[in-house]
Amino acid sequence: MTQTILITGASSGYGRATAQAFLDRGWNVIAASRRADASQFAVSSGRLRALRLDVTDPASISAAFDDGIAAFGKIDVVVNNAGIGLLSAFEVTPEDTMREIFETNTFGVMAVCRAAIPRLRAQGGGAIINVTSSAGIAPMPMVAIYTASKSAIEGFSESLAYEMAHVGIRVRIVEPGLGPTTGFATEGAQRMRGLTPAPYDAYAAGYMERMRDYPTAFTKESDVADAVWRAVSEDGDRLRYPAGPDAELMAALRWGDLDHTYRTKMRTLFAPR
Repeated sequence: MTQTILITGASSGYGRATAQAFLDRGWNVIAASRRADASQFAVSSGRLRALRLDVTDPASISAAFDDGIAAFGKIDVVVNNAGIGLLSAFEVTPEDTMREIFETNTFGVMAVCRAAIPRLRAQGGGAIINVTSSAGIAPMPMVAIYTASKSAIEGFSESLAYEMAHVGIRVRIVEPGLGPTTGFATEGAQRMRGLTPAPYDAYAAGYMERMRDYPTAFTKESDVADAVWRAVSEDGDRLRYPAGPDAELMAALRWGDLDHTYRTKMRTLFAPR
């Protein structure tokens, strides 16, 4: 039976590439986004539904799940990819901007998980893939709020993974690196205007200049699509999937084999008696 995946933030960037990758592998795909548009995907059958889903709107989340299940019978995998970026000096970042970042990147992911879990549990299992950021591996300057919003989902996902293992739902994390070819910076330009003033402007400019000499290539959309595919298709209990050469380098430098060793011991601790 053909499997079905729902992907949030599927109208551009990582989400669009992931949706196309699963279509190419023969899956049914629910491409969910605030501006639903099926015309950007190459598909020659009825395996695609482009549905409106705003992660800050619980009613739209529930409607997208219901419409997707009505179209395909069930949803096997949910990918929380929708997110917004922010480059700013923390001390001048307005509170409403900070809350906007958390409403999408943190509470939005939780809202989609809350909608997904009872549906996946009722059908006997499934998988949730939460897309975070390499900032959750190695926090960098000028992205303190963004890092906090993604780090929250790193911790949430690991805790949830232990919890969901007992009801047959796998939870995994995909951690993209810096993606200069996506529209992340462009889409957030208005939000970030004026948030790197003196005395931070020269530092931010110099930091971004040094990033151009980074020792590896940056993350491409296809890297994230491939990482999501591995997270969905691989057996075992792996939790984190760095996506892109830069994210893989950061993970190796920071964690090495320590994360795997730690998780193995924790799974034993939390196993039912």
